[in-house]
This record gives sequence, structure tokens and C-alpha cells, in this order.
Amino acid sequence: MGVSRTYEGRDGAPVRALADISLHADANELLAVVGPSGCGKTTLLELICGLQRADHGSIECAPAALMPQHDLLLPWLSALDNAALALRIARVPRARARARAAELFLELGLAGFEQARPDELSGGMRQRVAFVRTLLSGKALLCLDEPFGALDAITRAEMHAWLVEALRIQARTVVLVTHDVEEAVVLADRVAVLSSRPGRVVEELEVALERPRSRTDPAVVALRERALIALGLGKARDEA
Repeated sequence: MGVSRTYEGRDGAPVRALADISLHADANELLAVVGPSGCGKTTLLELICGLQRADHGSIECAPAALMPQHDLLLPWLSALDNAALALRIARVPRARARARAAELFLELGLAGFEQARPDELSGGMRQRVAFVRTLLSGKALLCLDEPFGALDAITRAEMHAWLVEALRIQARTVVLVTHDVEEAVVLADRVAVLSSRPGRVVEELEVALERPRSRTDPAVVALRERALIALGLGKARDEA
């Protein structure tokens, strides 16, 4: 609560990334965090995961696993072994790690791709494997850093549907960072809108809509517009 973070920029000058951030996520809730580039969204995830320390305030959460923007699959490993890597790092024997990864491949619709190398997989499939690897970390809290940002619009929509189903099967608490306001509303239970740097929470939106959601649903469109207005990009500013 009340978290602030300042770091040293390339020129040695202090950069205030976050200022007095207070957020919470309930168990098995998906909290989306949106905001302009450079507002401290990735810094927030790294603070949650213990990769950075806050200068002020406190963070109280379950151990968290970070899924970075890029899939970071190892090219010499199969898809199955890439996913199982999270367990191997935890010293789980290889056969047991591969068996557990294979179970998730079957549950989450990846069966048949176990032996594929990363260069044989589409962008969407690589992100699926990276997500399974994150699940296999065993952490109750997952931090997803723009996992679909590099995908084309059609693949991104497919990944939205896949993630919703994956979290139905393997429930976790999720903090999702994205630049895409529409993506946030389609996926999240709540959306936190951050200001430009230093990032502050300027709006929190409850998304009390049943899943799956359509981006053309009037309720989704209305919430998207509210988030854009909070960012200073919606119709309210245009009409002012």
C-alpha cells in the first residue's frame, strides 16, 4: 500500500516511476493495469514479484511469478521441456516435471505440440507455452507483462479466449499489464488506470460482466470509453 519507486536514469538523474500506488486483488481475480508508456507498469510487476524494492510503502502478497513480454523460450528445448523448466529449476526430477507439463498441455489444448521446437510454433502458441511454464511455477499469483502485445489482432483475440478458459481450468490470481484498454475490459474483473509518470491510480473500474465477452458489446464499449477518458484520450476531452 502507498508504494513509490524512484530509480536512477541513464544520465544519473532520478526517475520517479511510481507514486503512492495502492491496489489489491482478491483471490482468483484478474486485475488489469493500463496506462501510458513509461508510467511504471512493468516496475509495478517487478515490485510485486520481488525483483525490485519499493522506496516507500509496503507490498503484501503471495509469492508471484512473472511472465515477461517476450516468451523467452529456449530454442534447443521442445515445447514440453520449455514449459517444464519451471519445475526443473525447482529441482523436480525431469520425468515428473515432463509428466506434469504434459498434463497441462492436455488440459489447455496444447496436446500434439509437445515435441515442437520454438521456431516451429506460431507467436500465439509460443505464448501459450510460456503461460504454461508460468503456471508450473506453482505460484498463486501470476504477473503478466503485456503477454499479447506482439501478436496480430486475430491471434490476440484467440489468445484472449484461450486465457479465459485456461484460468477457468487453472484458477489463479492475475495482475495483467497492458497498453490495450479494450483487452483489459475484455479480460479483467477490475481495471486500474494509471497516470503518466510517476504512475498513480487515477481510476478503478469494476467489470461485472459475464465471460466470454465481446469487444463490440455495448457494456464493454462503455467501460473502454470510461478508461480512455481517465487516460485523457476519450470523448470527454475531445468535446471539451
